Amino acid sequence: MIPSSLKSPLNLPSYQISQLLTVVVHDNFFFSRISYVTNETTTQEASFHSFDQSRGGSCRAPMTPFQHVCESRMLRLLSRVCSSLAIEGNLKAAAAHRSICSAASLPVSVCSALAVKPIMEAKLYRPPPEVRGMTSLDKEAFTQTISVPALRVPTGVLNKVVKSLRKATIQRPGVPRVVQDKEESSDFRLVLLDPHRVSSPSSFSEAEAEALRSFSVAEELQYYELRLTYHNLKSDEVLEAVLPQGQDVTSGFSRVGHIAHMNLRDHQLPYKNLIGQVIMDKNPGVTCVVNKTNMIDSTYRNFKMEVLAGEENMVAKVKENGVTYEFDFSHVYWNPRLSTEHQRVVQLVKRGDTVFDVFAGVGPFAVPAARSGANVLANDLNPESHRWLQHNCKLNKVENKVRTFNLDGRAFIQGPLKQELPALLKGKATVHVVMNLPALALDFLDAFRGLLQQEASCDEILPTVHCYGFSKADNPEADVAERASQSLGFPLEDRCSVHFVRNVAPNKDMMCVTFTLPKEVIFSSDPEQTEPSPEPAPKRQKCAEATEDP
Repeated sequence: MIPSSLKSPLNLPSYQISQLLTVVVHDNFFFSRISYVTNETTTQEASFHSFDQSRGGSCRAPMTPFQHVCESRMLRLLSRVCSSLAIEGNLKAAAAHRSICSAASLPVSVCSALAVKPIMEAKLYRPPPEVRGMTSLDKEAFTQTISVPALRVPTGVLNKVVKSLRKATIQRPGVPRVVQDKEESSDFRLVLLDPHRVSSPSSFSEAEAEALRSFSVAEELQYYELRLTYHNLKSDEVLEAVLPQGQDVTSGFSRVGHIAHMNLRDHQLPYKNLIGQVIMDKNPGVTCVVNKTNMIDSTYRNFKMEVLAGEENMVAKVKENGVTYEFDFSHVYWNPRLSTEHQRVVQLVKRGDTVFDVFAGVGPFAVPAARSGANVLANDLNPESHRWLQHNCKLNKVENKVRTFNLDGRAFIQGPLKQELPALLKGKATVHVVMNLPALALDFLDAFRGLLQQEASCDEILPTVHCYGFSKADNPEADVAERASQSLGFPLEDRCSVHFVRNVAPNKDMMCVTFTLPKEVIFSSDPEQTEPSPEPAPKRQKCAEATEDP
């Protein structure tokens, strides 16, 4: 009997597997039942005895082509059960094979067809134990030879076979899928297969098996000794082999031009130079790997970093949403994960609109907005950001549409923005104010209190503000809206929308609150008190009349 601990792919207990296999093999009408399901022929046409019972099953009766196909399918099914049992029960394939053959009393010829090779380990590469704890990269220490399944294929149909088996062939950096035949025959080649995908001839899908038959390729597996080196390994495989067991393995980084920017944890620091070298080796185009050594400076939005591997050239060139930027990554702020957010806001800007970018950085909002036809006033306190902002405006040929400033955000709002806004409010175009400094931007909203003295008329379009902030609250949408309201001194409930940008850390989200700047805030006579007060009745009536007027 099959061990009771084993389950089939259908989660059947072992005694039901035995009964099923016995019925499959000894039922005289098994193949006719297959034909009924598949509509390949009628029951009467396919009715025959699978085995000659008068001879004890030792001799096969003559089979039609249809019978041969049906039997092949049966053998493929049973062999898959053998393979599955061997894997799921953690037994040797041979043991599972003998158990099933004995339980179902299968003939010797059938048992031979069901024989399977030992199943390979779940991981193709098992690193040598001596690489554990390595702090200086020794690439030769990772070399290892493993056995992988292969098919011997005539060279005349080689390309067609490789194409038909594209999902079954081995996929590994630097490893060819086709190698020289063991006998070094010019008429044959070996096609290397993925041992996770193919463990026996029955592992091929029906389509793959049919393709092999059509090309007259035997499904008999050979085994090829494959030499794997450091260059054939993925970065996470190398790091998992080196770092102490049970510790987090990181191979993730932010790509900024030729620079890979990492945030290593404390337990990874002893291996930092090795990690940097591996990241550089495994990612074409990366020639410098850096690690952040402190938190972002909220004043200039940059951080100190150390070079882990490669050159110390920090001037990066990147392309985002079709726009090219250049900057010194060590002195300015740039986050490649904000590409989608930059595009989302810029798409809200129409030709002829005006954009005030309060914390512009090197121009990821300002430059594309200018390219779309907007007039832009862009500001940043960091002198280096301001310099690269001007450079990027020239690089993208929009220097005539962008005016740049090197001021504190509050000074920019109460200076250039305040000066330009009255004339802009008399026009028909929209005014956008972008405030992307999520650590502090919400606190700068109070700069709009009482910004203008003369109240707007009813038909004037007040500025639309896009203000970013971080939140650790359970309800981040409500949190940033409430904090924006407190800074403005005016409730934004039901007057704003909040957009989730990204998760920056566990329980920390970056959000964007968008709202039309309330006239009760911007035209308040008392900047310290902007709570809404009742508006004179005649003015409300005038505005209502203007709204109803076509």
